[in-house]
Amino acid sequence: MLAPLVARLPLYLRLIRMDKPIGSLLLLWPTLNALWIASNGRPPLSLLVIFALGTVLMRSAGCAINDYADRDFDRYVKRTENRPLTSGTIRAWEALAIAAGLSIVAFMLILPLNGLTKALSVAALFVAGTYPFMKRFFAIPQAYLGIAFGFGIPMAFAAVENRVPMLAWAMLAANVFWAVAYDTEYAMVDRDDDLRIGIRTSAITFGRFDVAAIVLCYAATFGIYAVLGVLLAFGWPFWAGWAVALGCAAYHYKLIRERERMACFAAFRHNNWLGGALFAGIAGHYVVSGF
Repeated sequence: MLAPLVARLPLYLRLIRMDKPIGSLLLLWPTLNALWIASNGRPPLSLLVIFALGTVLMRSAGCAINDYADRDFDRYVKRTENRPLTSGTIRAWEALAIAAGLSIVAFMLILPLNGLTKALSVAALFVAGTYPFMKRFFAIPQAYLGIAFGFGIPMAFAAVENRVPMLAWAMLAANVFWAVAYDTEYAMVDRDDDLRIGIRTSAITFGRFDVAAIVLCYAATFGIYAVLGVLLAFGWPFWAGWAVALGCAAYHYKLIRERERMACFAAFRHNNWLGGALFAGIAGHYVVSGF
């Protein structure tokens, strides 16, 4: 009984993008930011484990749902035509079963946490599950993705403080702007294919103003974090991380300004370093201030 399942395991791992961890990291960095700020730089190990594993599980479930929703579109996009579900090596029911199983395991992780965190997890599941369908009618689905990718922020505050302060919503807004920036870079890779099949993306909606829109979204992200840094009286490590992250954004502009396909994809992937720099600055502040 187990032999067929083991034989298909590589296909399932490809379905949930375990070979491409960039998506999990883009979810993880803002969640870690929230955990560090909510706990004043001392997040409990149990919460770190729960949120790190939950991030990976929910991103994986999201990938399975996304491929199920896009199974009739991905075959017309060069970058996605060989995905397991699109190519027929995995059936639709298998993708749904995997998504459901991963979501259940993720929910089991938060059972020891308070009721507010559990309630927010239900909302997070709804957003993650409906995001793939936003591309049918929403002109900038990347904004919805930013909410899905940033829902770990209010959940982290809820888990630590049993409330969601305005600070958390401000960080979620920053994450929405950041997601619109990096996922527009991603969408620029597939713009020609998406135009042909009728999928809506921010790269199409922004049109010739795509690069300007990305720059403005980065500016909003860094502006919000700068305000938070001042209000929270963050020290020099935060500002050093903030400056490095800003340098990453400037590098992304250099990559995308000619709208070359692979350069835009490189800019998208490089956002991992931007998120990591912001987190390093936040964590560094608490390390230094603790001495």
